[in-house]
Amino acid sequence: MKVLGVGLIGTGYMGKCHALAWNAVASVFGDVPRPRLAMLAEASQELADRKARELGFERATGDWRSLVSDPTIDVVSITTPNAFHPDMAIAALEAGKHVWCEKPMATRLEDAERMLAAACASGRVAALGYNYIQNPVMRLIRRILSDGQIGEVNHVRLEMDEDFMADPEDPFYWKSEASSGHGALDDFGVHPLSLLWVLLGGVRRVCAHMLKPYADRPVQGGGRRAVETYDIATVLLELESGASGLLAVNRSAWGRKGRIALQIFGSKGTIVFDQERMNEVQLYTADGAKDRQGFCTILAGPQHPPYDRFIPAPGHGLGFNDLKIIECHELMRRIAGEKAHLIDFEEGVRIERTVHAMARSAHERRWIEAGESESGES
Repeated sequence: MKVLGVGLIGTGYMGKCHALAWNAVASVFGDVPRPRLAMLAEASQELADRKARELGFERATGDWRSLVSDPTIDVVSITTPNAFHPDMAIAALEAGKHVWCEKPMATRLEDAERMLAAACASGRVAALGYNYIQNPVMRLIRRILSDGQIGEVNHVRLEMDEDFMADPEDPFYWKSEASSGHGALDDFGVHPLSLLWVLLGGVRRVCAHMLKPYADRPVQGGGRRAVETYDIATVLLELESGASGLLAVNRSAWGRKGRIALQIFGSKGTIVFDQERMNEVQLYTADGAKDRQGFCTILAGPQHPPYDRFIPAPGHGLGFNDLKIIECHELMRRIAGEKAHLIDFEEGVRIERTVHAMARSAHERRWIEAGESESGES
């Protein structure tokens, strides 16, 4: 496995997360060469210089285009606001770089499709930042399902709730602009969809409702601006397997901080998971004596790889940034030509098509095929 030259575009919340992952991946896993943090790009040279010093990058630039064209860079992390993803990812792929892009792919489906086309034409690895699928508990759930421990799955419920937009008097910012996408559905609803994708497969058709809980928000300097996106969405799902499902997402749910609730119901049992308690899963099986049946709580531990790469003792717990380190390791394996647990651009576009079908369903008030195009063609 060659030493990778890494470029990072954007140093906000997720940019720092990517930087921490690139810095830690070799130390945690021990089976990959330490990446070389070659260049960091930000909106200005001054900010880029400061962040490069903080995050350990050799060079800095205020022009992301100079980063993607740099011959010493092999892979580009893209962690900018969603609307910038397409131009940056396509430019990087056309320059022969591998790409690790945060979700969602783009705010418009046609842009996500262009990103996929560029990835296919380049022959490079193009992966998306769906780090929740990397949780060792999720891998355990997948094994429970594949072993048939809860039988045939007939229904799944997914919820994602946070309260960072719960206060109606918080100021208007870019996540309420139409240019950012549909709102809660593609801002973070794609995360529970990514779990659904890796655990149970895709979605056949959807019927959705979206809501703006607040009509407007205050703007700096006085006055108010109309909210253009939807902070709440509820969606009925028919899975490709034939099972039924329900997705509920809410960015204005007071008291919820990072909740992704997953319930999977089968013919022989039930699996329950909550992201706010991300190091445990509850399992109910309908075997044995009736008077002793009940949910069993399983705590993550070194017997659930790759937990063991971080901590030798069970019950101590991994965190959000640890999942990103795991994802970084999977990316490096894929770049080296090995099998890896990732959502690439091809799978990501299928998630994007599902999200856009949901938004279209809400506007047209009818069931929509998840693979149906904006023009109504399948």
